Amino acid sequence: MAQRKRRTLPLTCVLLLVLTCILAGGVFWLVESIPAMAQEAFGPPSPLLGRVQRIQYSVQLLLARNDLLNPVNAISSVSQSFTITPGESVNSVGLRLEQAGLVNNAAAFRLYLIYSGLDTNLQAGDYDLSPAWNTLELAKKLQDATPLEVTFVILPGWRAEEIAASLQTSGLSIQSDEFLAAVYNPPVEILNALGIQAGSLEGFLFPGEYRLLRTTNLNGLLRVLAIEFNAHLTAELRAGFEQHGLDLQQAVILASIVQREAMVAEEGPMIASVFYNRLDAGMKLDSDPTVQYALGFNQDQATWWTNPLSLADLETFSAYNTYQNAGLPPGPISNPGLAALQAVAFPADSPYYYFRARCDGSGMHNFAVSFEEHLQNACP
Repeated sequence: MAQRKRRTLPLTCVLLLVLTCILAGGVFWLVESIPAMAQEAFGPPSPLLGRVQRIQYSVQLLLARNDLLNPVNAISSVSQSFTITPGESVNSVGLRLEQAGLVNNAAAFRLYLIYSGLDTNLQAGDYDLSPAWNTLELAKKLQDATPLEVTFVILPGWRAEEIAASLQTSGLSIQSDEFLAAVYNPPVEILNALGIQAGSLEGFLFPGEYRLLRTTNLNGLLRVLAIEFNAHLTAELRAGFEQHGLDLQQAVILASIVQREAMVAEEGPMIASVFYNRLDAGMKLDSDPTVQYALGFNQDQATWWTNPLSLADLETFSAYNTYQNAGLPPGPISNPGLAALQAVAFPADSPYYYFRARCDGSGMHNFAVSFEEHLQNACP
């Protein structure tokens, strides 16, 4: 019996080796064949995808093959109007397409755009789309580059990352990461054009609606924004800043805070007066938006502006946290519009040191002279 057992050991090893080779061959075949199968079905992948990403997206696309290759209604002869707004995210476009009955699966639509590299080329504008098109056909329709100009929108109070995200659907061939790299390491010519020595363009990316040639490159965009900022920076504004002891950088920092605090533009001068009063009294600004800026992107809320803030949030260690640090933060926390800049240059004359949001959802604030009065303004 012992001799028979020893004779079977080599056979067992051989079988295990053969099985291992088969499994390894199977894995190799999957790794090589899955991307090829995906490319045959969905076209070539974006060159920006790494090997692992290409395999990952190939698997997901093949699993969603039916949703991608089959139209919602193959016999439909009726087109639908669909609008992509400037700055709209790919996720939002996909969800609305699904809700409109134009794609089978919003998540699959997004996966295909990333896989193909079309996610950076969605064009803002009006379209006539048909439910008889499959997702691949529809995605290509949304790449129409016929207009020579595009509309690029920067909303007051956006931080640089939000502007960068809006580039995806702007129609401009400027990558978000390329834009952010320039914002945080600005070209000398742009700094000179603005007349600042700051290490970042945050705060100087002037909000507004811009009509730009589709061929506008990164430096061209930054030049346009610098020109627009300077066009609004009148001698009267500069004089107003100087009258309150602020240089341009400090004024933009304060305006960026006022922009985020003032949900209703008319309240800007009053809010600015509160901050001036607190600075003059040696009090901390205690501004929630500065904490939100320090916290960065909130994954759970899918926003850069965490709301509400917890007591722990208010203790966040950051030079931008004005609950923990006196004076102005080291840089702007958003990109203020003209109304916020004017509020800082020409603040109201008030005795107030505190303000908090009203309880009626209006976006307006109640102002207070004392902390006790401030506490009484709390919502029940």
